[in-house]
Amino acid sequence: MTAKERDRLKVLQEVKKRHITQKQGAAELGFSVRWVRKLLVRWRARGDSALGHGLRGRPSNRKTPEAVKRRAVELYRERKQATLWHDYGPTLAAEELAEQHGIAISRETLRRWLLEAKLWRRRRARVEQAHVWRARRARYGELVQWDTREHDCLEGRGEKLYLIGMIDDATSRLTARFVRHDSTEANLRQLRHYIEQHGRPVSVDTDQASLFQIAPRAIHHRDAPEEQLSQIGRALKEHNIEWIAAHSPPAKGRIERAFKTAQGRLVKGLRQVAANDLDTANAYLQQVYIPVWNRRFQRQPQVAGDAHRALPPGTNLDSVLSIRESRTVTPDYTVRWDGAIYRVNREHIARGMRGARVQLERQLDGSRWMHWRNRMVALERCETRPEVIVERPLKPRATAERSAAEKARARQRLLDARRRLSEAYAHLPNRPL
Repeated sequence: MTAKERDRLKVLQEVKKRHITQKQGAAELGFSVRWVRKLLVRWRARGDSALGHGLRGRPSNRKTPEAVKRRAVELYRERKQATLWHDYGPTLAAEELAEQHGIAISRETLRRWLLEAKLWRRRRARVEQAHVWRARRARYGELVQWDTREHDCLEGRGEKLYLIGMIDDATSRLTARFVRHDSTEANLRQLRHYIEQHGRPVSVDTDQASLFQIAPRAIHHRDAPEEQLSQIGRALKEHNIEWIAAHSPPAKGRIERAFKTAQGRLVKGLRQVAANDLDTANAYLQQVYIPVWNRRFQRQPQVAGDAHRALPPGTNLDSVLSIRESRTVTPDYTVRWDGAIYRVNREHIARGMRGARVQLERQLDGSRWMHWRNRMVALERCETRPEVIVERPLKPRATAERSAAEKARARQRLLDARRRLSEAYAHLPNRPL
């Protein structure tokens, strides 16, 4: 008997001995008087065992049938031996069994079955450093965490890919895309995709990578008076989006945990569809993984409403999300950028343009523009002329085999020079040294 059942037995004995009334015993046990009366009848008929649960020692009526247990364990064993589920945990395996085979069981039930079959082993919990949890933002669109993760998502079947992810802090709504390089252009394209799909968020939270901030320029630098921002930082400022720098991975823990989940789930999904290139991986990511993520892990914000803002009328999104550099216009109305020469068309040439410090712009589609005062001027690439190499004749080397006549003439010239020198200084008086 349990301690709770012994306490009940003690109260029933007091009631039976008429030390207390049935009403007092019911109040002490927290039961009704009618239930105390029934317990007394059962106790007299069956003894102390009447106070225990009626199903004690018997299988539960809600127990999963043994055939379902054997089928689930065998399916897990077969796929694990076929290296399809060799890295599947009980959580993901339970979801796959429910979706593909119609076996609806909880993850803890499957975990217990796998432990009994020795197909799963308990892992010791790691002691993590405790930190204070930050409360979620109240509204959708107030804060977006933005980061890039490098991982072998294709497991050697194709090229190396990077996953750029943006997750809303209030709702955990995910937006992501695979790219070949973690570059400024790739992150600007991801920002454009997010703005076109959701709007401008109030703020973004990123790490302190060089994509989002640059080293301060010296005071004597010719561009030092200008505000020193990276390309993404300038684009965020022009969109009036606040940039928040995270000083540690836990500071942007929501996107870090999303990447950890993707490392466990997305990699296995790409393995099932045999993705081996960028297009196939992005197709699975957009059509399968992200809808499943948003359906399962998205939550309702604390405050209803959308904090995203629409683009102001007349905003040139191509110009804002571009690469810009400062250059000086040469006297022939050309500028140099990336090892090439670009010229201004004749109809766009204006007074004061030569020698001016201008902003050059390379948009994501590859077109080049120049910001001159309050207008944008298209640039045209100049075809550089091939460098002409002029071969100069080499001077003949002096040979040691000179003719006797040349040596005689050289000796005679030397003697004549000495004679002229002595005649020139003959009129000077001799002075003792």
